[in-house]
Amino acid sequence: MQLKTAAEIAKMREAGRIVARTLDSLRAAVRPGVTTLDLDAIAERSIRDAGAVPSFKGYHGFPGSICASVNEEVVHGIPRDTKVLGEGDLISIDCGAILDGWHGDSAITVAVGEVSEAERTAMEVCEEAMWRGVAAMRPGNHLGDIGHAIGGYIDSRGRYGNVQEYGGHGIGTEMHMDPHVLNYGRPGEGMKLVEGMCLAIEPMVNLGTRRVVQLDDGWTVVTRDARRSTHFEHSVAITADGPLVLTAREENRSRLADLGFPDPGFE
Repeated sequence: MQLKTAAEIAKMREAGRIVARTLDSLRAAVRPGVTTLDLDAIAERSIRDAGAVPSFKGYHGFPGSICASVNEEVVHGIPRDTKVLGEGDLISIDCGAILDGWHGDSAITVAVGEVSEAERTAMEVCEEAMWRGVAAMRPGNHLGDIGHAIGGYIDSRGRYGNVQEYGGHGIGTEMHMDPHVLNYGRPGEGMKLVEGMCLAIEPMVNLGTRRVVQLDDGWTVVTRDARRSTHFEHSVAITADGPLVLTAREENRSRLADLGFPDPGFE
């Protein structure tokens, strides 16, 4: 497990800012008629223009700069020119960047035009579950506290599927590092959290069951029941003052203040 100094965490925040700005650009570009490959091109240009490198491109052979997962696709959707967004779709966009050897990783789910109330509520549940997990990232807590905060909140909101085969992870000089962060768990169990740990917190919430399957392309994960899925993620550092959200976007500013988290800086 890699513990970071304050200076190294500051470098990770710089990578996180690039990811945040890229996701803002992608959110603005989402509309009917746009392909997921169009979004991928926007992301790659945004990341490289900032002097960084897309984390995902070439990672174990992955062809895209983002993961673009539409509707029943949960995670790891490959950007394609044949995948055209339509009114009422949901798209989960996962984005990563490397700057000076340090990684940032974050994900959002975006509605394409108008979606159902049930789908908007699922998005809200997933995002709030992420924030509950982030809030548990304090020295002295355990990984189980994070999983319990995420899974407990999802369970409290009704019959949603909390995906268990995938979860969060350590992050730093590599995109995926120890420890694996489950989106369910028991308080007080698992690795103890200490200052300098950096974790990506990323629940995936399905409108149906939690069951998922990987497609034959070797990447795309879909719901078994073909119901829609949502995904949110932030990279976060554990500090003495509380969780420092390294991939925070401008739209998160008031939420971070309300939660009493340290200000990550938005300039």
